[in-house]
Amino acid sequence: MNEIIKNIEAAQMKAEAPEFNVGDTVRVHGKIKEGNRERIQVFEGVVLKKQGGSNRETFTVRKNSNGIGVEKTWPLHSPNVEKVEVIRRGKVRRAKLNYLRQRVGKAAKVKELVK
Repeated sequence: MNEIIKNIEAAQMKAEAPEFNVGDTVRVHGKIKEGNRERIQVFEGVVLKKQGGSNRETFTVRKNSNGIGVEKTWPLHSPNVEKVEVIRRGKVRRAKLNYLRQRVGKAAKVKELVK
């Protein structure tokens, strides 16, 4: 039974998953269905966390919209996620950036990773 589940999950995974880490500023192109039409909406923000594994892996992106914090959790291997662009790499020392929720203004920024 376990092999059957592994085969189904492997078939649902994307061939090329986007490569990004926690703290990166990303632009997520998500498909949105309105009635009988489909369009792509862009959501840009900082990756707060990545969790799960295989085809269940999700990531949470946070942005500030008109002074209000907005977070969206996206499934990484979903067909509704068209593509994920990395705008800038962030230098962070932890896996979950929940502390950014209490920060406002410049304190909510993540330092850029310089290589």
